Order: sequence, then C-alpha cells, then structure tokens
Amino acid sequence: MLKTLLNSPFVQFLIGRSIGLYMHFVGVTTRWRMVNRAGVERIWAERQGLIACIWHGRFFLVHKMWKFRPEIQKPWFLISQSREGGVVTHASRTVGAEVIRGSAAKGSKRKGGFEAMREILRLIGQNDVVGMTPDGPRGPRMRAGVGPIQVAKLSGAPLLPLAWSTNARIVMSSWDSFILPLPFGRGALVWGELVHVPRDADAEQMEAARLALEAELNRVSAEADRLAGVPVIEPAPPRGAKAAPAPEPEPQTT
Repeated sequence: MLKTLLNSPFVQFLIGRSIGLYMHFVGVTTRWRMVNRAGVERIWAERQGLIACIWHGRFFLVHKMWKFRPEIQKPWFLISQSREGGVVTHASRTVGAEVIRGSAAKGSKRKGGFEAMREILRLIGQNDVVGMTPDGPRGPRMRAGVGPIQVAKLSGAPLLPLAWSTNARIVMSSWDSFILPLPFGRGALVWGELVHVPRDADAEQMEAARLALEAELNRVSAEADRLAGVPVIEPAPPRGAKAAPAPEPEPQTT
C-alpha cells in the first residue's frame, strides 16, 4: 500500500515537504555546539568547489552544516531515482538544498549514474558544492565507497567530512543505524579535515584516500556522539568481512 502511494508525485511532495519542515523545526530547537567551523568558513569565503560527505545514517540534519545565503554556494545532494528518493528530493528542497538524481546501475538496469556524474563534475567546475553519502545507498554502514574518491580525482575538489549528533534521538534498527533526531535537544556539529585526491592518483593512492575519508568521517561522527553525550555508533564490518562472534554470556550468580 505504501509503495503504491509513493508512486504518486503528489504524495511524494506532501511527505517530503512535511519531513523538510520537521527537519527545520528540529534544527532550530536544538542547542548546537560547533567544532572546526572555521575550516568550512574559509571555503565559503573563497567560494571553491567542494565535495561534502556525511554518512547515510546522519543525512537528516545535514542542512545544519551549511549556510544558506546568496553569497555562499548552494549545496547539491546526490539522490537516487527511487520512490523514496522522490520524497528525499522534496525534503532537501524544503531546507534549501538542490538535488541531482541518479545512482549506480544495478545489473543491466541504468539508474542515471553516468548523467549524474557528468552533472556533478559540471557543478563542481563552476565552484558549487556537491553532497554525497559515501556508504549509501546500500552500505555497509560507515564504510566509504570509491564514488566520492573518483569524483574528487576527476574534479580536483577536496572532500569535506561532516557529522552531527544530538542527545534527543531515536536510532533506527536499519542497515545505516539511521538517526531520527527529536526537537529540544543538545547537539554537536563537527566539520572534519579536508581529504585531497591527486588528479593523477593511481589505484594505491585512491585506496589510501578512501581509507582516509572513511577514518575522518568515523572520527568526526564519534566526536559528535561524545559531545552530545550519547553512545557512539560503530561502523559495520567491511564488505566481505565476517562479523565478530557474539561474546560468551557471563555466568550468573545468585
């Protein structure tokens, strides 16, 4: 039933707009502590092209990491062409961000990935900002894929890791441990250190950059959780790795 309803562009608009308004409400009612904002302020002042990266599970309040003013580049976010992506598109536009629709092909089914990449490179070339979720859309949680690294190599733009957290939240039991923030909490916004990828990077250098991006994203995410006073969300095992066995139960005494 829900999937059928989501096929309607009007329903996508209503749900997306409602989510966007809720995002605004939570953002303005949360008391924020900011860490390393000076780094992104230099980028705003210089109006340079940028790839902003945040984990999929923390996408909900990513708009709080940016200023929406005429003199500052408007961020564009890469959103899938799925039904759910239509909802996210309207939510993103409600908080002031624009979107690029597309994702990697699945088997023989094209999903606009090539066209999206071309548009991303065009936007960065005119010094705009593109936002990406390096572990999306399928995971593993908090493990970076190679997509942002390829964009950074082709465009010459740096990667900026971002993270937020709040003590008023619900952590979903989804693959990405999606954080649903609640209003009137205390939170943290953490901007990370830039990660650069040389235009002539070989496979080894690209893998090193991917690991650096993943490590910095996990560092700022853990810092945001600690500053908010909540348990740190840990990364999932890398793709292909076996999950650690559950610990043996401790003997009970009476």
